[in-house]
Amino acid sequence: RFLPYSSYLNVDEVEDIDAVWGDIAKKIGTDKTALKESIIPLSALFSIAEHSRSLLFALGDGALPSNVGGGYNLRVILRRALSFIDKYQWKIDINDLCDWHAQYLKPLFPETSENLENVKKILDVEKRKFAASREKTSRIVSQIADKEITPAMLLELYDSKGISPELVKEEAGKKGKAVAIPDDFYAQIAERHERVEQEHATIREEKLDIGDVPDTIGLYFDDYLLLHNQAKVLKILGKDVLVDQTSAYPTSGGQIHDLAFLNGIRTEDIFKQGGAIIHRLSENPTFRAGDEIHIEIDRDHRVQLAQHHTATHIVNAAARKILGSHINQAGAKKTGEKAHLDITHYDTIEPDVLLRIEEEANAIVQKDLPVRKFFMSRSEAEKKYGMRIYQGGAVPGKKIRIVDIEGEDVEACGGTHLNRTAEVGRIRIIKSSKIQDGIVRLTFTAGKASEIRAENTDHIVLEASRILGIEPEYLPARAEELFLKWKKAKKAQKKGSILHPEELTLTEMRKSEGDPLLLTSSILKTQKEHIVHTLRRFLSELNEVKKEMSEK
Repeated sequence: RFLPYSSYLNVDEVEDIDAVWGDIAKKIGTDKTALKESIIPLSALFSIAEHSRSLLFALGDGALPSNVGGGYNLRVILRRALSFIDKYQWKIDINDLCDWHAQYLKPLFPETSENLENVKKILDVEKRKFAASREKTSRIVSQIADKEITPAMLLELYDSKGISPELVKEEAGKKGKAVAIPDDFYAQIAERHERVEQEHATIREEKLDIGDVPDTIGLYFDDYLLLHNQAKVLKILGKDVLVDQTSAYPTSGGQIHDLAFLNGIRTEDIFKQGGAIIHRLSENPTFRAGDEIHIEIDRDHRVQLAQHHTATHIVNAAARKILGSHINQAGAKKTGEKAHLDITHYDTIEPDVLLRIEEEANAIVQKDLPVRKFFMSRSEAEKKYGMRIYQGGAVPGKKIRIVDIEGEDVEACGGTHLNRTAEVGRIRIIKSSKIQDGIVRLTFTAGKASEIRAENTDHIVLEASRILGIEPEYLPARAEELFLKWKKAKKAQKKGSILHPEELTLTEMRKSEGDPLLLTSSILKTQKEHIVHTLRRFLSELNEVKKEMSEK
């Protein structure tokens, strides 16, 4: 009886939804309250089923819940489903629903089963965040219960603390306080953020009056070891020089520009404006428009940038293998000193997982795979490789340059790249950090930069080894033993139980394979620069407990 009238309850078209409920109840000969009590729980069940299916598809395709953009829609529908489950105290597990959906859909969509375990991991993390958000919201609403909760306050709570207005409204309602959420709330949030520029952006606002100068021919695409060329000067604007062709790479795609010399004059900057490449010199040029000049590229700088750029693709591939198919590049930056890669991931990355990513990246390096670079039409590239080639954003043009690391990674990319993976040298992942919801930054070095960093961090290994009284190759194992005995001692101290001092004595003398610094960092769950301080603290506290136990 209700079904023919269900479409009347469209909140986008109805001003007084409660009045419509009353009209429908009269038409089917029942009480409005009884009708709502019958229909609304059923509606919630259908919503949970529908939301879980949407999440299965979206998360399986690599999308992630977050507090921005489309990712927020995923978070909203998951939290809506969880709220219904809480409200009606149903024994429903979203993970179970995804299992059932995947099983039913497998004949048509086998990929829903292939990515199921990864989907469940993401959902588990989101459920923990939802529980924490509910607890935080309750505390904050209690603190502001005496104030009027305005739309401006809702915007600030969401933007600074990630608390959704729906949760604030629900918690405030429990305290008898009404909260109005603006219809365009999320549009206002989007407007707040649309002007924020990403740190890795390499597009310049500066525009020069270059007239109708033809596009510059870039000679750096095929061979990163092409380090010089002859060029004709087309135009000079003060210290800015435009030529017909150049082997100098301009800042773009997250990669910093080459260090180049035009007839011996050093460049301060190299950048693109449209199709033109502009060389900004450190001083006014001695040559004129129409002259033939020689362009020379600093070899060490070019090689290091190529190592970092190829390493970025390798680290991205390694992270996808270790963390799951949802990993995509959200941004990157490559300089001579280090590089960073921003990846889409739903949680922080623990040191032991970071170590696995580094090991996988170096395994790809050691395979000495060819790095193929070639141009092809956009439609052909998308048909052959799929849309995953667009790591870090869309690439303009009908023809795009493909960088293919055989069997590991294929991306559309215009940067300078090595010819084989072995040329990358050692990749060292320095740290990971969560830079925003759903985005984790991996900072790393490759090639000569890794060697320099190793030299700079050798003192940490030596100092840590000296503190523990062992040789550097024994450091990770001894650090692990110290950490475990420290935890045992603190636990016993808390419970008031007694341990024999010998139980807390360090005896482990086992060599470890791999980078001792990264291994020790992983074991102690701390950044490398904090290893020495952490070891000193553990030793000091362990000795205090041993002394306390011996006195007993």
